[in-house]
Amino acid sequence: MTVEAILDALRNVQEPDLGKDIVTLNMVKDIAIDGDKVSFTIVLTTPACPMKDKMRMASENAVKLLVNKDAKVIVNFTAITSSKRLQGDKILGGVKNIIAVVSGKGGVGKSTVSANLALALSSAGATVGLMDADIYGPSVPIMFGVRGQRPMMKEVDGKGLIVPLEKYGIKLISIGLLVDEKNAVVWRGPMVSNAIRQFVTDVDWGELDYLVIDMPPGTGDIHLTLMQTVPVTGVVIVSTPQKVALADAKKGIAMFGQSQINVPILGLVENMAYFTPAELPNNKYYLFGKEGGKNLADEYDLNFLGQIPLVQSIMEGGDEGVPAMAGNDEVSKEAFRNLTASIVRNIAIRNANIPATKIVEVKA
Repeated sequence: MTVEAILDALRNVQEPDLGKDIVTLNMVKDIAIDGDKVSFTIVLTTPACPMKDKMRMASENAVKLLVNKDAKVIVNFTAITSSKRLQGDKILGGVKNIIAVVSGKGGVGKSTVSANLALALSSAGATVGLMDADIYGPSVPIMFGVRGQRPMMKEVDGKGLIVPLEKYGIKLISIGLLVDEKNAVVWRGPMVSNAIRQFVTDVDWGELDYLVIDMPPGTGDIHLTLMQTVPVTGVVIVSTPQKVALADAKKGIAMFGQSQINVPILGLVENMAYFTPAELPNNKYYLFGKEGGKNLADEYDLNFLGQIPLVQSIMEGGDEGVPAMAGNDEVSKEAFRNLTASIVRNIAIRNANIPATKIVEVKA
């Protein structure tokens, strides 16, 4: 066995999402050969890569089939999260990917998706932050069980920065952590926009693989302010199968597709897709319609990221400060793992094939 022979064999192993072999993509490092033993490291585009096991098996098979059938193959993994943000970005320069989770209307479970997406990314090994950008209806303090807690301040280079709270390994910031929850936030648009800018520029987010932003429903000031402040990697749209929710989701799709905004849409999530009672695990009841989100994704040629079932434990966990991904219900956790895997794959494809998102310049 030689290094060249190993590399030639591994040219037959495809990175499933990027459509090229792992040698051409420069993902193979540190090949070491000792008799019949060979070890090497595959550098993934994210620590949350869902294709890790498939690539391990394909690599082992390639070496045994094409180089030495008796080889003992050890495949190690490391990750350098792909990004199109770091080159020259002064704001959030340590954040590799920004994911905005949006919906056309309220009540479709956008905050639930945001929270569990962040947790699923973290549980897969990524460093993650969650920004609650819903100023008028913040959900993070309740969903993560941090009501009443207040973030600290620190000074960096003479500037005071807010230190986000941490729970379940996620960095968190929300207006609900800064304002008494008994008081309504009665602010005009400019004040809300200023708060969002501060969440971006005056919070010590540090180094993150992913910053998930739970956006308010609709298409308004906060969305424009965010995109005028920092380049967003991509948008995840959340809807339910209902016609009224789908009609509003179309407005979100239209917003991000406008030429002056043009932020990549990673795909669409269908939340509350069906109900399966615990006592009848093989039954699915389509309470809000069937596959409306999937049909909408097909209509607009968007990636359909997956379906999240209507499960009581998801609701209860959010209310109790223990999101589904931090709980014990495997049905819920599997649904969010599959969703997250789909989002991660689409981010990797987006970063490989689309130029970096530019800061939006809209006079509005």
